[in-house]
Amino acid sequence: MSAVAVDPAKAKDIHFDPRVVTIERGRLRFFAQAIGETDPIYSDVDVAKQAGHADLPVPPTFFFSMELESPDAFGYLSELDIDLRRVLHGEQSFTYHSMAYAGETLTLRPRIVDAYSKKGGTLDFIVKRTNIERADGAPVADATSVIIARGNRKDAR
Repeated sequence: MSAVAVDPAKAKDIHFDPRVVTIERGRLRFFAQAIGETDPIYSDVDVAKQAGHADLPVPPTFFFSMELESPDAFGYLSELDIDLRRVLHGEQSFTYHSMAYAGETLTLRPRIVDAYSKKGGTLDFIVKRTNIERADGAPVADATSVIIARGNRKDAR
C-alpha cells in the first residue's frame, strides 16, 4: 500500500497545553556535564555571577530537553497516525530573545507551524515551534524542531 501524506490542516489543528517549568540548578549542571560543557559559568554560581549573570545561565540547547519531559512528548505524532518506528530527527534550531537562569519559571507554548510531504508522500515533515516565555509573557526563546517520518502511515505497510 502506498504512503498517505500527512494532512497539514490536521497537523496545525493539534492542541498542545502550555507547560510551566522551573529551571533548577542541579538540572543545569547535569545538562552541562552531559553535553561536555566545561565553561564553569554553567556549573558554578559564583563564577556565573562574577561573569555578570544573575545565576547559572541556561545552556543554549537546554530548551529542547525541557520539552522532552512532557508526559507524552511525541503523542502528537500518534494523532497524525505516524508510526514512531519510522521517525527521524530532522533538525532543531533556536532563536534567542533573552537569557534565562536557574530559579526562573518559564512557560513553553508548543504548536505545529508547518507540515508537508516530499517524494510522493513517502517523507512527511512536521515542523513544531515552541515559544518559551517568562510569566509576564516576555519572550526568552523559540525552539523549532523538524521531525521526518519515512513511509510513516500506520496503514501504509
